[in-house]
Amino acid sequence: MCGRYTLHHTSEQVAMRFGVTEVVSAPTARYNIAPTQPVAVITRQADDRRLLDAFQWGLIPAWAKDPGIGNKMINARAETLAEKPSFRQALARRRCLIPSDGFYEWKKEGDARQPMHIRRQDGDLFAFAGLWETWRQADGEPLRTCTIITTTPNALMADIHSRMPALLRPEDEALWLDTRETDVAALLGVLHPYPETEMEAFAVSRRVNAPVVDDPALLNSL
Repeated sequence: MCGRYTLHHTSEQVAMRFGVTEVVSAPTARYNIAPTQPVAVITRQADDRRLLDAFQWGLIPAWAKDPGIGNKMINARAETLAEKPSFRQALARRRCLIPSDGFYEWKKEGDARQPMHIRRQDGDLFAFAGLWETWRQADGEPLRTCTIITTTPNALMADIHSRMPALLRPEDEALWLDTRETDVAALLGVLHPYPETEMEAFAVSRRVNAPVVDDPALLNSL
């Protein structure tokens, strides 16, 4: 799964890396992003513009009666996207990039769980494959929410957890964003484990366990 991650690159760096046309909401440096919080999301418009905005992390389908369902839908399994009613329509029409520069996972060590930070070896930005939805609040205002897709682990992650977020290869990002693409097999085909040879993982402080803790020192290797 993916329950915490980082995005400490500047909005300018994010916009340049992902070809953003318009910044609707500029992200600030974050070192411990948690579910239900606003997160940076990149979507593609019908005129090919790419927008950088902030959506709530935890997908709430348009048909949901209770927004609390979003707390259980921070992740979506790649293997069942095309089958689950909660994700099927979003897969067809509402795909997004969720920019990041690293994520956390907890490795079981005996009776304890050691937080690990996982990132590209060069420390650069990458994109999680995501889905988004619009849910109407009681006052009629739209609430845009998103989920991070997960897949099977690569060799590096298999030693840490049984799942990992689906990091898109740069060459697959345009296809994922293009809502004119309707080939489900092609879409699911880009949701494979990211090459472990391009990633690194290291132990970090258990301070990251608390979502209220959000500072650069969380990335210090133990």
